[in-house]
Amino acid sequence: MDGPGVTLKMAHRLLHATGARVQLIPGDPFAGLSRTANSLGKVDLLVVSGRLDPQQLAKAWFYVPRLLHEQSVVLMEKQLPGGHTSVRSAADDEIETLAAAAAGRRAA
Repeated sequence: MDGPGVTLKMAHRLLHATGARVQLIPGDPFAGLSRTANSLGKVDLLVVSGRLDPQQLAKAWFYVPRLLHEQSVVLMEKQLPGGHTSVRSAADDEIETLAAAAAGRRAA
C-alpha cells in the first residue's frame, strides 16, 4: 500500500457493516474489470481512486458502461497537493467519452 489506507479485507468489513452488498475487486483496474465486468451485474456506486495508475485506468473505462444503470453514481477521487483529495461525481457523457477512448485504444 502506498500510504495511509485500509486493507481490502478491512474495507470490505467496514462497508459490509453498513448493510450494503459489497464486492471489491483486487488488482489494477484493467485486469480486475476485464476479469469480472460480465459477472458483476449492474452497480449502484462505483468509486474510482485517485491513486490508480492512469494508464491502467484509461484502459479500464472500456468495461465501465456495462456496469452502470440509469441511477448509478460514479465517484472519482483526485489527488491534490499536500496529500489532500477531492471527490466528484462523473457525468454520463464523461463516462461515455472515457469508454469510447478506451475502445479506440483496444482497437489499435
